[in-house]
Amino acid sequence: MTPKQIMEHGLSEGEDTFAIATIVRTAGTTAAKPGAKALLRADGTILDGWLGGGCVKSAIKEATLRAYASGQPQFISVAPEEDLAEKGVRPGDAVDGIRFARNGCPSKGTVDIFIEPHLAEPDLLVFGNSPVAEKLTELAPQFGWAAAAAATDAVLPSRVDGRARYLVIATQGQGDLAALKTALGEASDYVAFVGSAKKFAFLSDKLVAAGTDVAQIADVHAPAGLKIGAVTPAEIALSILAELIQVKREILAQAAQNG
Repeated sequence: MTPKQIMEHGLSEGEDTFAIATIVRTAGTTAAKPGAKALLRADGTILDGWLGGGCVKSAIKEATLRAYASGQPQFISVAPEEDLAEKGVRPGDAVDGIRFARNGCPSKGTVDIFIEPHLAEPDLLVFGNSPVAEKLTELAPQFGWAAAAAATDAVLPSRVDGRARYLVIATQGQGDLAALKTALGEASDYVAFVGSAKKFAFLSDKLVAAGTDVAQIADVHAPAGLKIGAVTPAEIALSILAELIQVKREILAQAAQNG
């Protein structure tokens, strides 16, 4: 699947979520052969390419959804039920990285498919004009984040389907409370506050008095960043990025485990 074919469907690496499926092995009678590729959208629908008929459609859809949820490639083997029985596996079993599915078509062929997800870069909205905010916005794209500034007292931009959202409040004394209220007003995957634990505790009391849910406040990472002894704005930004990566990996690992 070439970049041109991907772009023809209005998709862009980093900005959109899609998957590329490749047939790596076949046995018996199959419609598609090794090397066949297809471009898949979020619901498992084939946008371009060919992987065979209805015999593999359901298995591809399920595997694509798992790939999107976990961020991990999927390897599936679609085979006749009798062949699965010979291997000692059942449809849905996963063994050594291969998930097996039943081919109920009369052709009785086996198709092994590798599905590689291409996830959209998660959105990172940064509140504030502080040196830490500037450094974080500068560094984040190098680590796969679509960074943008967020207003402290305005509604956040609409969330794009399929894209994770992470918020960092680096106002550092300039609209801290307003930024926290805005950040906690919508669902997100991560909210962090740049400032001392004492300062956040003071602001938390004000948030509670204003009616903010205590559970939401408890989910805020404060102080923001991993404890690496950061002092300068660049070091603090780096510690926050490290925490962002840690949280993102934990979310993907949990999704993979649930899948």
